[in-house]
Amino acid sequence: MATGLLGKVALAATTNTAVYTVTAGKSATANIRVINRDLINSVTLRLAMCPPGYTAPAAPANADYIEPIDLVLPAGGVLEESAMAMSAGEVVVAYASAATVTVRVYGFES
Repeated sequence: MATGLLGKVALAATTNTAVYTVTAGKSATANIRVINRDLINSVTLRLAMCPPGYTAPAAPANADYIEPIDLVLPAGGVLEESAMAMSAGEVVVAYASAATVTVRVYGFES
C-alpha cells in the first residue's frame, strides 16, 4: 500500500500533464495540491481526473474536469482538493497557462 507522496510535477506551460495514475487493481484516496510559484503574476489552471486509458497530452473530456476550465490561480496562490476517491487506472491531469505551477498528489493507495 502506497502512502504519502503519490506524484508531483512542475508543469510546463500550456501542456496537459499526467501527474498521477492509480495502479491497476488498486484504489486511492488522494489530495491534490496546486501552487503558483510566481509571486507577481496569476495563472489559469485546468484540473481533471480522467478515466483509465487516458494518455497525455490529449485534452480531457468535459466531464473529467474537477475545477472550472481556466480557473484563475492568483500570484502565490494555492488550490487544494482533498479526499478525492479514485478508481484503478484513473489519472490526475493538470494544465497551466505558465510554467510556474507545481502539482503534488498525496494520500493512500490500496
